[in-house]
Amino acid sequence: MSLNKKVYAKLTTVDELKQRLAVVNFFGRKIVFTNGVFDILHTGHVDYLSKARDLGDFLVVGLNTDSSVKRLNKGPERPINNEQARATVLGALECVNAVIFFDEDTPYELIKALQPDVLVKGSDYKPEDIMGSDIVKAKGGEVKTIELSQGFSTTNIIKKISGS
Repeated sequence: MSLNKKVYAKLTTVDELKQRLAVVNFFGRKIVFTNGVFDILHTGHVDYLSKARDLGDFLVVGLNTDSSVKRLNKGPERPINNEQARATVLGALECVNAVIFFDEDTPYELIKALQPDVLVKGSDYKPEDIMGSDIVKAKGGEVKTIELSQGFSTTNIIKKISGS
């Protein structure tokens, strides 16, 4: 797959991203972190990510690898799009500054390594239940939830397509 250089530059490793975030921190900018599967990107995802970016200056999206999605038990056919395809689509969004894979069941270790200023999830989570909230709060950061767009979900899109 041939990637646009700008999109490719957003796909990163922990070590590379830590170096980039050091520069972001040096200039006093706010780092926002969110994570998810982002399997079939839809309006709800784009709205959510745009609102997440509005909470700071640099948005990092932790993306579940294919194997971690399988462990989430989202269904035998999930993910629909492989991790590279999902990362490419996310990287093409202007509001997203970096995309990084995580293969664990949760992004806890990634959050610990990156030390974001703001941790964000959808409003279907309570702030105190968001994985990594303890890390972000301990450094004086914020844990936020964003109201989800009603009527948009990957599961519902798959059901609609399959006629279920």
